[in-house]
Amino acid sequence: MDKINRGVLENLLKTMLKIRNFELAVEKNFQLGHIYGTAHLAIGQEATAAGSIAAIKENDLITSTHRGHGHCIAKGADLKLMMAEIFGRSTGYCKGKGGSMHIADISAGNLGANGIVAGSAGIATGAALAAKKLGSGQIVICFLGDGALNEGIWHEAANMASIWRLPIIYLCENNQYGMGMPIKKATNLDKLSDRAKGYNIEGLTIDGNDVLTVYETVSKISADVRAGKGPVLLEAITYRIRGHSLRDAQRYRPEGEAKKWLTDYCPIERFKKYLIKAGYITQPEIDNITMKVNEEIDAAVKFALESPFLDVSKVAEDIYA
Repeated sequence: MDKINRGVLENLLKTMLKIRNFELAVEKNFQLGHIYGTAHLAIGQEATAAGSIAAIKENDLITSTHRGHGHCIAKGADLKLMMAEIFGRSTGYCKGKGGSMHIADISAGNLGANGIVAGSAGIATGAALAAKKLGSGQIVICFLGDGALNEGIWHEAANMASIWRLPIIYLCENNQYGMGMPIKKATNLDKLSDRAKGYNIEGLTIDGNDVLTVYETVSKISADVRAGKGPVLLEAITYRIRGHSLRDAQRYRPEGEAKKWLTDYCPIERFKKYLIKAGYITQPEIDNITMKVNEEIDAAVKFALESPFLDVSKVAEDIYA
């Protein structure tokens, strides 16, 4: 850990704070009636996005999930364009047509979020095949939820990636639930990373709420993947503090479980304590970073609210088929 410079550490903290407070702003504005439909928040899962994306190169690629705001933010998305998209405004990434689950920024290497469970597995694997064929040196992180590893498309993609030794990391964010289904009822495995054995690829399970563990693990395996050693299935153990979506009553959770995870295992508070204890940063410096993050998020909300909705006459534009 001593080899990680202060700039990287501050960036990890800033990214996690940006993800957490962006999600809180989305939640608040949904409750105020500014956001239609729904959204899937990643509160409690900030370390997986921040740590993994900080560990890869700027021109590397990612695919995201329905719970993808954090991935997009960590990959450098413009918060104003993100917020406008979620608000359904014409200034958003997809002109307000895609909403929360379809944010993409090809120029930043973000090939897009996806509303279908495991829907990005084929896209990410195809992108990894292209990178190998073109000799670009790029790798792909395919973010997946625990439920996605039960989907056929992931198994087909993983088999293909194994056969061709593609430069891809399948990063499974195991947040303990697929909608309302506890992971222990959905699979008969102690570790989801054991699925890798069926395709003769490497499988690892790590603490996904420890941002330094995520950063250091992905730093190592990304170098191996880039060197042609084949794909990796990385399971990051984490927890979503909020419901599956903003409309989830959460009746399936044991009472107090979410509160305990937030109190005992919050990735942001754990990292703050580490930084202060190790002398990397002070509480006033953390407060200053937080203030600047909140100013950026407030500006994004203001931009979204002041942006127009898309003219109905343009609803059929940008449709490919």
